[in-house]
Amino acid sequence: MRYSGFRVLKEALTGHKGWTPAWRDPDPQPHYDIVIVGGGGHGLATAYYLAKEFRQHRIAVIEKGWIGGGNVGRNTTIIRSNYLLDGNEPFYEFSLKLWEGLEQDFNYNAMVSQRGILNLIHTDAQRDAFIRRGNGMILNGADAELLSVAQLKREYPFLNYDNARFPIKGGLAQRRGGTVRHDAVAWGYARGADSRGVDIIQNCEVTGFRIENGKCLGVETSRGFIGAGKVGVAVAGSSSRVMAKAGMRLPIESHALQAFVSEGLKPVLPGVITFGAGHFYCSQSDKGGLVFGGDIDGYNSYAQRGNLPVIEDVAEGGMALFPGLGRVRLLRIWGGIMDMSMDGSPIIDRTHIDGLYFNGGWCYGGFKATPASGWCFAHLLATDTPHKTATAYRFDRFERGYLIDEKGMGAQPNLH
Repeated sequence: MRYSGFRVLKEALTGHKGWTPAWRDPDPQPHYDIVIVGGGGHGLATAYYLAKEFRQHRIAVIEKGWIGGGNVGRNTTIIRSNYLLDGNEPFYEFSLKLWEGLEQDFNYNAMVSQRGILNLIHTDAQRDAFIRRGNGMILNGADAELLSVAQLKREYPFLNYDNARFPIKGGLAQRRGGTVRHDAVAWGYARGADSRGVDIIQNCEVTGFRIENGKCLGVETSRGFIGAGKVGVAVAGSSSRVMAKAGMRLPIESHALQAFVSEGLKPVLPGVITFGAGHFYCSQSDKGGLVFGGDIDGYNSYAQRGNLPVIEDVAEGGMALFPGLGRVRLLRIWGGIMDMSMDGSPIIDRTHIDGLYFNGGWCYGGFKATPASGWCFAHLLATDTPHKTATAYRFDRFERGYLIDEKGMGAQPNLH
């Protein structure tokens, strides 16, 4: 069924007896044209665009747990396209444009809120770098605005402007950035894909790949073998473990990233803010809780939980920027597993195994890339050619020396 105001009114008047499940729970078929491993945002978006935009049929999404149980439901909901490098900025601007029309496209309320994102400036050198980034954004068709201290004080009067250690000297704003309800993104894509015939198979873990004569013929799962003409893997922090089953070693490490939500407050934070003198970012949800986070854990981990050293570090950053946080109580924390690539940028590419494709290495920026990642991966699976905005996201860039190192940190995944 299509959702609409009329439908809500009709169901309210008839006891809400006409609602149907958002997607089916089918048993796996023996063979599909395309199998997507990973039922997170990227995997579901890939299946949705394969069916809708590229007219592909007989598609399945395989998820070892439940839809929305991975990183798509374990993030701080921020969307933006404020990148500098040519390898990244066109892709993320494409993604932001898809976000802007997403709810109408898949007929689901994903609570897209373009409330704006602000990166604060604390030094003269940082101002120069942000001016360069803003110009790079504008050259690639994105919006960027450099704000003075006077402008910031009018919009964000509660920040700590006079701290001698971290003085605020301005900010780089992207007004079209903002937040989206993370769970609703997974549900909307799942519903949209299912309505176009995609089988979404939950509680089905991939245990191996059947590869013969250099070609992938399908996947071995906890529910039996599933044959496929093509297999696409999009499993985020589990990328290394899954692709190891195909005999591949990826240029990726897995780290835990924590996110935090405070108790509900009256409206205080109009947009998303990021601390330029430390790693802290914060927004306010529609329910009133402050949603914030910071750095990843400094060591490799597959744990979806938090730890006290990072809690302390994030709290320190928040207090330095926003002293009023000291009176706010923390409600809950959670962790997601980040697939950290060597240069901090993703990979969307064919593998050396015929019929096996990979999408991963999103570091801690994968949520905002969800629509474009799905579209570009679908384009690759359907046409065997990279989408024009994802031509730089190839495996061989590490061998050729064409790294996309947005932060200039070198080959250290834990620093990206």
